[in-house]
Amino acid sequence: MSLTGKTVLVVGGATGLGRATAELALQGGARVILSSRSEDKLAKAAAEMGQGAEYRPVDMTDEMGVTAWAAALPEIDYLVISASSAAHGPFATAAMAPLRAMFDAKFFGPYLTAREVLPKIRPGGAIVLFSGVLSRKPGENCAGLGAGNGAVEALTRAMALELGPVVRVNCISPGMVRTEAYDKVPEDKRQAMYESTGASLPVGRVGHPDEIGALVLATLTNGYMTGQVIDIDGGHMIRQYATR
Repeated sequence: MSLTGKTVLVVGGATGLGRATAELALQGGARVILSSRSEDKLAKAAAEMGQGAEYRPVDMTDEMGVTAWAAALPEIDYLVISASSAAHGPFATAAMAPLRAMFDAKFFGPYLTAREVLPKIRPGGAIVLFSGVLSRKPGENCAGLGAGNGAVEALTRAMALELGPVVRVNCISPGMVRTEAYDKVPEDKRQAMYESTGASLPVGRVGHPDEIGALVLATLTNGYMTGQVIDIDGGHMIRQYATR
């Protein structure tokens, strides 16, 4: 299960859960390739990580761009796609454009990216996708987001069946984690959200990026695991909700 000598490609690796995964992989002896849309963020992240980290920008929603980007990649062992998107709103009134954009980034983007990178993955390699707790524990104003997560999970199982035994495929389903994804929320409201959500969980807090990253690496390197959706949510699936 060693990462020494392995190459890990992390799409979404400049920030958040992807960056945490990339940093841990680098510490474990892997060569790391970071990808995302923002070249500036990638350059900054790679420079901060130091030797062993490089970057290659890509926009997962640009089909021709993804194809060209993937063709230029070296051979890799592991692919992690943590880049994502979210759209919220009541089922009856939510605008369709943000929902379509979310599916492009959350489902079609990872589908295309994994498909184009597949020829570069060495036999015995693995892919990890990301969904989220709303796929099986729905919340109000999150019908579209929950459906997007569910689509990723269904894709994971189908890919694992088709690509095995050459490549394994699994999906990480995280709960709320302190990442840049919430930076647009005012700080006081963001902290209140973390505290309120954390108080409702059996572990008593929200997650940290390194905790998700450690599970990603364990999933990548465990040769007997495939086709699984792995919850790491502080007990979100068993949390006690207040009645309306």
